[in-house]
Amino acid sequence: MSTTLRSIKALQPLMDRVLVQRVKAEAKTASGIFLPESTVEKLSEAKVLAVGPGGVDREGNKVKMSVDVGDRVLIPQYGGSPVKVGDEEFTLFRDHELLAKIKE
Repeated sequence: MSTTLRSIKALQPLMDRVLVQRVKAEAKTASGIFLPESTVEKLSEAKVLAVGPGGVDREGNKVKMSVDVGDRVLIPQYGGSPVKVGDEEFTLFRDHELLAKIKE
């Protein structure tokens, strides 16, 4: 099940949630041949678009988020909550569900 919004700017993640958009795989080979969408696989790389303020631990202390807006991250193949805005697809994950941060 997915949620449909008019603008992604209307979405502010809560608690320890992170809004990401998958990086699209190249639909063209190095030699310039265009591949059909059915043969292009989804990448596990995504860009962080928005982050929540952070979670709270058992003692009530605020837990800092591990990623910031603009970071590139590795995401699990399955999971998250899909959000659709027009033709664009986004996903909400909890901070601890992200697999890794990609450093440049």
